Amino acid sequence: MTTAAVILCGGKGQRLGGVNKALVEIGGAPLIAHLLPAVAGCTPVLAAVGREPFPLPAGVVTVRDLDTDYGGPLAGVAAAVDRLQGSDAETLLSCAVDTPFFPRDFLAAALPLLAGADVVMGSFAGQDYPTNALWRLAALADLPRQLRDGTAPHSLKRLTGGLRRVEIDYAARLPDDPFRNANTPEDLAFLRAKADTGRTG
Repeated sequence: MTTAAVILCGGKGQRLGGVNKALVEIGGAPLIAHLLPAVAGCTPVLAAVGREPFPLPAGVVTVRDLDTDYGGPLAGVAAAVDRLQGSDAETLLSCAVDTPFFPRDFLAAALPLLAGADVVMGSFAGQDYPTNALWRLAALADLPRQLRDGTAPHSLKRLTGGLRRVEIDYAARLPDDPFRNANTPEDLAFLRAKADTGRTG
């Protein structure tokens, strides 16, 4: 299958003081840079930036939210689906930009499971992460229209409720949650400490 990727960068980072999370540095690099190894080989690699674009790493393509009342990760996925219409992509890998330890093997692990599903979500110890998922694009084909009509669900979690879904629980693979994200200053401090430990140890 041909897989596209979208890095979801549209959050406002309100609990971090309104910063652009994509540009926050941990381990000596901006958060968005930490996602690039996980999406290597995907074509194209998109960044859903919300309403306001910003400079992106080379090879990453900006997509803005559609002109609707929807926002957040759902809007980012819908913008990617809209951008990919008519492309060769059959599947879409989505990942949250503030998830710097997103598993590099996620795509390889999820692709076989997609044979009987519309979406394969990342999970850890029963906690699902619908922002970090592999989607069958055919199952999302109508999503941009639904946003424009105002009939779409208002979250990725609700969207997955109407799809055939499976989860990959990384608690069986890793000791720590690789999907932990930088929602709060405490989260960011934890992730920075983990990144620094990785660099020194």
